[in-house]
Amino acid sequence: MNNLESVIWLGGPPGAGKTTVARLLARRHGLRRYHADAHTWHHRDRAIAAGHPGALRFEELPVPDRWSAPIEDRLAMSLHHERGPMIRDDLRALPAAPLTIAEGTPLTPTTVGDGRGLWLIPTPELRRARLDARDLRPGAKELYLRLGDEITAEVRRTGAETLVVDGTLTPQEVAAEVEERFADLLAHGPVATSRSERRHLLRYANRAVVDQYTAFFNRPWAQGLGTLSDAVVPFSCECAQDHCDEQVPLAVADFPAPPDATSPPLLSPTHTPGED
Repeated sequence: MNNLESVIWLGGPPGAGKTTVARLLARRHGLRRYHADAHTWHHRDRAIAAGHPGALRFEELPVPDRWSAPIEDRLAMSLHHERGPMIRDDLRALPAAPLTIAEGTPLTPTTVGDGRGLWLIPTPELRRARLDARDLRPGAKELYLRLGDEITAEVRRTGAETLVVDGTLTPQEVAAEVEERFADLLAHGPVATSRSERRHLLRYANRAVVDQYTAFFNRPWAQGLGTLSDAVVPFSCECAQDHCDEQVPLAVADFPAPPDATSPPLLSPTHTPGED
């Protein structure tokens, strides 16, 4: 059981680069990576079971109507504030070792509480440019911009620790800055060191993505929106090398089947035979 003292929290608006930084640091240091987006549908099911009006309305509305609803309704349906306690529950259920780096938009100062958190705050120009580069519905883009404004305002109001990103640094350089902020925690660990431990952590993060897409396509309203075979996403190479940041594009349906303890690792094609 995790008392959350072994959690490194990384928050920020959509488009801040949280996922990339967390992936780099998890690989480099042998950390468990918790990606809040991968638990979206599990959290929504919890909110539905609790009778949350926003969660129920989201499921009932036709997909186009969700994104044309008034912005306040879209914000309520996003469950941005409600997901914080659920994330804490998820993290408490994880082993205390190794350290977990948790990242996601719902990680607000309220969610983190007394934990060690850092918020990546993109400049307005960078945030808009990154959202423009995504294939988003106009209503989704407007919601993400609004969420970014709310997160930035809360972070500044509470005096939480921030790192402003303006696009002048590479993801690796931003990761190095974050690494420096958490140097004491990373030095004391515990972190995964063996090949089997590192592979287990990489599979944990990849399996969460598989579960995310599986849960999406199992929603009744998702019929006709595609299948697991249509969804091609980048998975982390499951080699044990701490310097590898290879991403393996793969249809979710083709991901190695469980049980994860015995299925073969997903490796980048760039690895030579016998090398992982």
